This record gives sequence, C-alpha cells and structure tokens, in this order.
Amino acid sequence: GNLETVEDLIHRTRRVAHLGWRVDAICTIDGRGRSGTSVDGVPVVGQLRELAEHVRRGGYRIVAVTPDAYWTPRRLQQLAWALEGSGAEMVVSPGLMEVAGPRLHMSAVLGMPLLRVSEPALSGFRRLVKDVVDRVGAFLLLLLLAPLMFAVAAFVMIDSRGPVFYRQKRVGKGGAPFTIVKFRTMVTNADALRAKLATANEGHGLLFKMKKDPRITKVGTFLRRYSIDELPQLFNVLAGSMSLVGPRPPLPEETAKYSSDVRRRLLVKPGLTGLWQVSGRSDLSWEESIRLDLRYVEDWSLALDLVIMWKTFRAVFGGQGAY
Repeated sequence: GNLETVEDLIHRTRRVAHLGWRVDAICTIDGRGRSGTSVDGVPVVGQLRELAEHVRRGGYRIVAVTPDAYWTPRRLQQLAWALEGSGAEMVVSPGLMEVAGPRLHMSAVLGMPLLRVSEPALSGFRRLVKDVVDRVGAFLLLLLLAPLMFAVAAFVMIDSRGPVFYRQKRVGKGGAPFTIVKFRTMVTNADALRAKLATANEGHGLLFKMKKDPRITKVGTFLRRYSIDELPQLFNVLAGSMSLVGPRPPLPEETAKYSSDVRRRLLVKPGLTGLWQVSGRSDLSWEESIRLDLRYVEDWSLALDLVIMWKTFRAVFGGQGAY
C-alpha cells in the first residue's frame, strides 16, 4: 500500500505483538520507503506490480493489502489469481473506519462485495445480559477476594495515616456522576499537592500521570503495580454505576473538555478493566486510549468482554504500564 497506511499497519502490529502479526517486508508504488529502502526498520523489497513475485520468492504467509490508488478492483483480482498456489493468504484492509466484530457483515450484491455496518449494541437484551453478568461476577469476585482485601486494608492502615479507601467523583454512563472507591495509595492531601506537581505531569492529553509520583505511599506503589487498589470498584459494579469491562472512568474536568466524538465513550458504563488496560495502561497516549475506548463502544460484544477479562490477568500480573 502507500507509505501512510503501511506505516500504520506496522505500528499496530508492534503495539499488540501478542496477537502474532509481524510485518517482514513492504512493497510500495515506486519501491521506495521513507528512509530510502525501509519504513520504520522494515525493508521495502519492491514495487506493487512485483508483489506476487516477491511473495513467492520470500515465502511470506500473509499478504496484507492496505489502501492505495494503485489498487483497482481489476488489479486486486489479478493479485488474488497470481497468489494462488503460493501458500500465502491475502487480506485486504478497506481503510474506511475502525469497525469490526459483530457489527461488520459481508454481502455480495450484483457481484460486488459490500460491507454492511449495523448500529452498535447500546441497549436491548444483550446489554441486559451484560448487566446481570456484571453484578453476579462482581458479587462472586468480592466473596473470593474478601481475605485479600482485608489484608490490603490492614497494610494501608499500617503504612500511612489516613482512611483505607479513597473516594473520587467520576463520570459514568450518559454523563451521570458517581463516586468511585479505591484503596488509598497516596498521602491524604494528594489532591491538594497535585497543583504543585502540574509542571512535572508526564500524562498525555487531559490525563495527569507521573512515573515517580512523590504522593504515592510504599504500599501504594505495590498496589498500583498490580492494580490491587482498584478491587473496591467491584462495589461500584455491584451497585450498577460501573461494569466489569468498559472505557476508563473519566474525571469531571476531563469530560468538560471532551469534543463531540470523544463524548461517545459515555454511551456505556465505565469499566473496571478495558481495552486500555490490556493495551498498555498508563503508557498509552491520550489519543490511543480514546481510540481504544471508542472502539470498545462501537464493537462491544460479550465475547469481546471475555477476551478482555482474560487478557487483563496477563497485563496485571506483568505490571507493565502501571504507575
């Protein structure tokens, strides 16, 4: 494809390397890359018209065709024919919008392949099932994790003076405010100290984050690394203000600055975990975290929730991107 769409594909495969995709070689319209013979370290091996020859010679498993003016329907058909017998699978990115999963359907009309995009499932029976699963799951997890939570509460009390729990106003579904509950991981006057640390902010966009925040207690560092501080949010899930899986629960001052498209993340309940949790956590840029939240809103399904919860365990135990 063209340099922009190929570069985007390279970045996506590197962000989620655990999915097993890796770009090994590139063909462009003129056989050139951004730095002469490569794009972000991936070699450009030839021109688009030579693609089938390079695939057979290199033994590549997948040919990913990204948008470029070169790709007419006729040329795509000829490429598919040329790849027959090579053992390579051909995948084509429509390059239209970030919609996938159960909302995307392929139809053949008058010999033309057409993509049908259905509306996102924001209500109805499936959402009712999600609410039931959330509350039953939160109840069972609270029973299972009760001994751990009592132990954590004791460590928080011993480590520093102040309450065990930290309460903060967040914004939920439809813009409705609610109070989030977490184990306290900072000194009691942390909110007052935030203004003094504004110049040291390492967060992206509207987020405030510091990798070495002086307000965090010793126990708090451990709790944050493994997201144990967020376990009391199961009470929020049980009460119905949050979901087990969903977008990150934003602060009121964040939502006040949302553009119309970003406000779409408020169409569903915020989650205890989500695509942001399994894709980098605090290491994500503001734009990337918003993109993931909007993707979840658009493509939500019960299957996606199960996949995210499964991957959450891996992200949490690895402790990557948490601070």
